[in-house]
Parts: sequence; C-alpha cells; structure tokens
Amino acid sequence: MVPEMPDGPTVRVIPRQAGWTRLEFNLPNLITLARLLCVPLAIWLILEARYGLAFWVFVAAGVSDALDGYIAKRFDQRTPLGALLDPIADKALLAGVYITLGLADQLPHWLVILVVLRDLLIIGGYLLIQGSTGARPLGPLFISKINTLVQIALIGFVLARLGLGFEAGWMTALLIAAAAVTTVLSGLSYLARCTRLLMESKRAW
Repeated sequence: MVPEMPDGPTVRVIPRQAGWTRLEFNLPNLITLARLLCVPLAIWLILEARYGLAFWVFVAAGVSDALDGYIAKRFDQRTPLGALLDPIADKALLAGVYITLGLADQLPHWLVILVVLRDLLIIGGYLLIQGSTGARPLGPLFISKINTLVQIALIGFVLARLGLGFEAGWMTALLIAAAAVTTVLSGLSYLARCTRLLMESKRAW
C-alpha cells in the first residue's frame, strides 16, 4: 500500500499587529524621511559656499513639509511614526542650517545661540513634563508658529541673497531682529507653560 502524501505544508496566517501596521513607512513618512536626509546635503552646500543650490534644497524641503502633511490628512495616512519624524526633520533642518550659516559668518552668532537654546528649552521641557506628569504634549503656541515662519523666511532670504544675487541688506537686518524677538518670546512662553504644568502637577499630588 502506497502511503498517502500530504497536499503540502500547513500554512497558518498570522494577522499583523495593529501597532506594526501603524508604523509602516507610507508615502508621507517617506517624504519626511527624504526631508531629513536633505539636512546633511544643505549643510554641505553651505559649507562649500554653494548658496544657490542650498536655497533650492531648502525650498524643496519646505515644499515636502507641506506635501507630506497634506497627503497624511487628505488620505488619512497619519501614523505615530510620522508624528515623530515630522518635527524631528523640521528641527534638524532649521537648527542645522542656522548653525552652518553661523559658522560661515552669514548669520550673527548670538542669533544662532538663541535659536538653538530655544529648541533645547522646548525639548527639555517636553521631556520634563512627560517624565513628571505624563501629560499629553500640547500643541504649538501661536508665537511659536510666528517664530518658525520668521526663522524660515530669514534662512530663505539669506540663501537667496547669497546664491541668487538679491541685494537688500535692510531686509536681512529686519528679519534678524524679528527672528530674535520672536525666538525670545517663544522661549519664554514655553518656559511659562512648562512651569504652569509642573505647578498644577504638584498641586494635584
């Protein structure tokens, strides 16, 4: 009697975990990752004094920021990974370009220090709030949104002036002053928010 052969190995389908599915690299996340990879490119171009190319890389990064946000919202592709990568890419790009322009003596060093200290204050405050209270992160302050726009405008104008030949020294001075004022106000506002949340947490205990 010939023994009966099985049809084939038994295949068991294991459903994907919900958490892993949400962390997949979808199109918005890939665009954000590409923006993050633009940071070293922009830094290298500035250090090599190729300001025209650096300007267009910075513009492309800005367009990608708007594009990934639109796709994520329009097609419901928002993920925890995207929520983490997006602010990291934005902060890395701004901080990297500001520091590099400072090293190239195209921005005053005191302004670069203000910008970096503000970002460190926000990150430190976030970690402190999360570790002490476990509160969910709050949205950006209105003054912070203005500050980000001014910082972006300053970088774009400086790179365009250096790389494309724009001549308007008074505009650079105006944007530097606006960036400094809004950076200080934003940092103080975040400091006040952090202090208030910590005080509320202590009273709750």
